[in-house]
Amino acid sequence: MTGSPNEYMKVGLIHFMAYPECMGGEGPILETVTSIANDTFFDAIEITQMKAPSLRKEVRGILEASRIEPYFGAQPITLGGKLDLNHPQATERQKAVEAVERGIDQAKELGCGSVGVLSGPVTEDRAAAKERLIDSLKQLCAYAMQKDIKIALETFDQVSYGKNCLMGPTAEAVPLSEEVRKEFPEFGLLLDLSHLPLLEESAEHALTTARDHLVHVHIGNCAMDDPDHPAFGDNHPRFGAPGTRNDVPELVEFLKVLMDIGYLSVGNRRVVSFEVKPLPGEHVAAVIAGSKRTLLEAWRRL
Repeated sequence: MTGSPNEYMKVGLIHFMAYPECMGGEGPILETVTSIANDTFFDAIEITQMKAPSLRKEVRGILEASRIEPYFGAQPITLGGKLDLNHPQATERQKAVEAVERGIDQAKELGCGSVGVLSGPVTEDRAAAKERLIDSLKQLCAYAMQKDIKIALETFDQVSYGKNCLMGPTAEAVPLSEEVRKEFPEFGLLLDLSHLPLLEESAEHALTTARDHLVHVHIGNCAMDDPDHPAFGDNHPRFGAPGTRNDVPELVEFLKVLMDIGYLSVGNRRVVSFEVKPLPGEHVAAVIAGSKRTLLEAWRRL
């Protein structure tokens, strides 16, 4: 492929995965966000909860000055709090909704225009659980709309050693998105290359099925063949790490389908964010550099 990938996409990095010590809203957030914002390879950054209002104000100033586009991930809020947007008990479900609403408030403070969420775990009453999830998502969309923020639902695996989420298979996520879009047409789906092996879905199947609902994309890797692997499950090791599933060839195929369905184009650059986390003993700067080189090599092979 000629030209730079940045001509076709807004290349992003998920800050709280590259620096998991910041996921809970504390830690070296300011200096690590600054490092990403100062890297002109990245056009987008995905951030999450930050406990201190003064920190949120300072981070927003850095993001605005660097002209990097911020997105907010509420997934750590619900996962960290063991909260469930499709919980069978209304009071527990409302706790999850209210926690994400607080995340939406922070997203507004930080200047983000989009918030990513995920469903709760799979339950035996799957049909009813989907209805509960739809209700929660509509509540969140209504709340976010008041703040000019969009909601995106990320699909996850359904395996016992991963997140085991209700959403879930792409073919089930699309009808759910259709239902939410009847009232909130800007709602959509977030798909992640990391999750496709865990879902046993090809890039062709997942992306073409979701094409009309796809609003956000992550790229990364997973380990699922050896329970003793340090990244076993949905833990986002670097591309090509020994014992993992995704490297340059898988990324080439993923990008090719994104081009084919029109998600990537020069006239309408959309977000493609790295979701990578250092393994024990690895340096985050090296993992980020390796991710960039993986994307550039995949781009050359398109």
